[in-house]
Amino acid sequence: MTPRAHCVLAPNPGPMTLDGTNTWVLLEPGATEAVVVDPGPLDEAHLAAVLAVVADAGARVALTVLTHGHADHAEAVPRFAELTGAPVRAVGRGHDDLADGDVVRTGGLELRIVATPGHTSDSISLALPADHALLTGDTVLGRGTTVVAHPDGELDAYLDSLDRLHALTGDGSVTAILPGHGPLVPDAGVMVAYYRTHRAERLDQVRQALADGAASEIDVVEGVLQRVYADVPSAVWPAARMSIRAQLEYLDRER
Repeated sequence: MTPRAHCVLAPNPGPMTLDGTNTWVLLEPGATEAVVVDPGPLDEAHLAAVLAVVADAGARVALTVLTHGHADHAEAVPRFAELTGAPVRAVGRGHDDLADGDVVRTGGLELRIVATPGHTSDSISLALPADHALLTGDTVLGRGTTVVAHPDGELDAYLDSLDRLHALTGDGSVTAILPGHGPLVPDAGVMVAYYRTHRAERLDQVRQALADGAASEIDVVEGVLQRVYADVPSAVWPAARMSIRAQLEYLDRER
């Protein structure tokens, strides 16, 4: 995907995972140590495919990093650690915790940690400065939009994270997005702008739905769902309900 980033697609497609989870193998050209980001679901064939990419590059896995703890990204971590012997770094999982601004260096590769909570409380993005790329996990997808996974995810935090990504894409630090699901995004600025606009429009739609009577219904979430998300496939309604709860919590604080 870039000179330093190779994608291995996990065989777990679905309404929430799009084509499947993107496991990223990162290494400097010619290096013998690789970083693997989000080993994905516990699927032996997928893990073997990841290791094959590393081996074909003449390298070994020196470090595993998680963008967040959802099972489609992290379920395979214990097994992958057995296979590789590599340490795992993440946020708040009892590992060597990562924090905003941390720099991870492995085999000449440099990654900078950008805290991007909101989808989940432990979500991070990984800047790959040499490629002007950003691995976003589920904060920004390759197509469509993501869910604010209430109650762990919070819309306030998510909007702040989008503001941070807007700053990174606006100053030229990041030109491409390497997402946790979906294709590479070659114009990061356009995608982040779309995400910010989408969230603002959804909030306006929810405000209008409440004004139109959803607030007086016994189940406010369902009332908003029917008014705002009627054109969304029913397969993703569970995710929509989580986002609605996050939006309602946000609007309640706004009042």
